[in-house]
Amino acid sequence: MIEDIKKTLWATADKLRANMDAAEYKHIVLGLIFVKYISDTFQTRRDELVRRFGDAADDYFLPDANAALLAEELEDRDYYKEVNVFWVPEAARWESLRAQAKQADIGKRIDDALSLIETENPKLKGILDKRYARIQLPDGKLGELVDLVSKIGFGESGDTAKNHARDLLGQVYEYFLGQFASAEGKRGGQFYTPASIVKTLVAVLAPHHGQVYDPCCGSGGMFVQSEKFIETHGGKLGDVSIYGQEANPTTWRLAAMNLAIRGIDFNLGKEPADTFVRDQHADLRADFVLANPPFNISDWWHGSLEGDPRWVYGTPPQGNANYAWLQHMLYHLKPNGRAGIVLANGSMSSSQNTEGEIRRAMVDADKVEVMIALPGQLFFNTQIPACLWFLVKEKHARQGEVLFIDARKLASMISRVQCKFTDEVIEKIANTVSSWRGESASGEAYADVAGYCRSVTLAEIAEHGHVLTPGRYVGAEAVEDDDEGFADKMQKLTETLGEQMAKGVELDQLIRQKLGGLGYEF
Repeated sequence: MIEDIKKTLWATADKLRANMDAAEYKHIVLGLIFVKYISDTFQTRRDELVRRFGDAADDYFLPDANAALLAEELEDRDYYKEVNVFWVPEAARWESLRAQAKQADIGKRIDDALSLIETENPKLKGILDKRYARIQLPDGKLGELVDLVSKIGFGESGDTAKNHARDLLGQVYEYFLGQFASAEGKRGGQFYTPASIVKTLVAVLAPHHGQVYDPCCGSGGMFVQSEKFIETHGGKLGDVSIYGQEANPTTWRLAAMNLAIRGIDFNLGKEPADTFVRDQHADLRADFVLANPPFNISDWWHGSLEGDPRWVYGTPPQGNANYAWLQHMLYHLKPNGRAGIVLANGSMSSSQNTEGEIRRAMVDADKVEVMIALPGQLFFNTQIPACLWFLVKEKHARQGEVLFIDARKLASMISRVQCKFTDEVIEKIANTVSSWRGESASGEAYADVAGYCRSVTLAEIAEHGHVLTPGRYVGAEAVEDDDEGFADKMQKLTETLGEQMAKGVELDQLIRQKLGGLGYEF
C-alpha cells in the first residue's frame, strides 16, 4: 500500500509541479500531508472516545450520558493531549477543507486553518507555513492537490494502527523529502541527508539515551533515525531529549513538523538562527551530536566570533567553516559524549590557512576516534566524496589510536547517479567500530583488515602530517601523495579561481576609483 501511495502522490505532484519550483512546492505538499495526518489522528481519537464513553466495561464509561454531555466531554482537550494527539478545531479539520477544495479562496481557508491549529497547539506556534493564499497556481490546481492528499488514510484505531499510521506518514514524508532533494538538485541537499548516511552515523554512535544534538538539523532526519534505532534496540523514545538548530526558516519548519508527526518531543530553539553567531543551545552539553553541516561554506564568519570559547584548537579560517563545525560539536559534548559529522573529503587533508594546525591539535589531544571514507554519489546534490568524522570529548578505550575505515567500495548503485549503503554494510561498519572499542555484543575481537580497516597510533598519523584520509593507512590502492580525488581538486581550484577573479574585480574598481580621484576618465 505504501508504495502505491508514494507513486500516486509523486506522479500527481510532478504534474502540478510544472507550475512551481520544487523548492516552493515541497512545502505546499508536505504542509497539506501534515494537516491531513493530525486531522485524521484527531478524528480517530474522537471516534475512540465516543465508543469508550458508551462501554460500561471501560474506565471512560459515562453512565446516563446525554448528547449535550457527550459533546462537552469530546471537547475536553486533555483526552487528546494524554495520547499525544493535537487538538484540531472544527473549521481546521480535513473534511471541512476538502468540502471547500473547489472554492476560489481555498488557499486562504487553508492558511486560516493552520492559524487555528497553531493557536490551539502552542508547540506548533510559528512552525506551520501559511503560504497557500499567496502561491501562484492555475485555478483549481490547489483543490486538485487537496483531493489527492485526501486519498491517504491515517485514521485507523488502536495502538498498533496508530503506530502504523505514524510510520506510514513518516515514510511518505521521507519519500517526498528524498524526491524533492533529487528534483531540486544542489539546493535539495541543504535540507536532506540520504538515509543510509544517517543510519551509518546512528549505528556507529548508538544513541540509546540522554541528549541528542544536531546544530544544523535540516529536516530532522538525524533525529528520526535515532528514534528508529532506539525502538529497534528495545529502548523507549522518552529515553532521549532532542535538541537542534537550523538557520533556514522553511527548513526549520519542516524539521519541527517532521518531529511533531512522530510524537517526538524536541527543542529546536525559539526561532531559526545561525548556529555560530546565535547559538540557541549555548549551555547544552550533549551525550551525542549527529550532523551533516553544509560543506565548505565560505561566508560564515562574523567579527563577534573572534576569540570565541569554542575555538579550543585554533581559530578556524574565515573562508571555510569545516573546522568551525568540528570544534562547535566538540564544545557541546559532555565528558563522555561522542559526535558523528559528515564533511567534505578535503577536511581530512587540507592544510590551507589554519586547518592543518587545528587538525593536528585535535589529533594530538586524542579527540578523533574514527574516520570513515565514503564513496561518491551518495548525495543527491553532489558527486564529491564525503567522509565521516567521529569525535570524543574523552577517550575511555583505545587511547592514542584512531580507527580508519575505507568504505569507498562498499556502496550499491540504486540508480544511474545514486548509490547507498545496504543495511548489511551499515551493520558491518558498526560492528567493526564496536569491536574496536571493545563493546561488541558478540565479544568479537577487533582485527585490522587490509584495504578496509586499521587502527593507527597518533605517532604514525604525525608521520603522515596529521592527514586523516583512511586510504593512506588501510593499505588501499595506490593514492597520490595528497590523497585527494580529482573532483575534490577541481572543486578547490574552481573555488580559488572564483575568489581570485572576485578579488581582481575589486582591485580593478579600486584602481579606477583612485585614478578617477586624480582626474583621469575612463
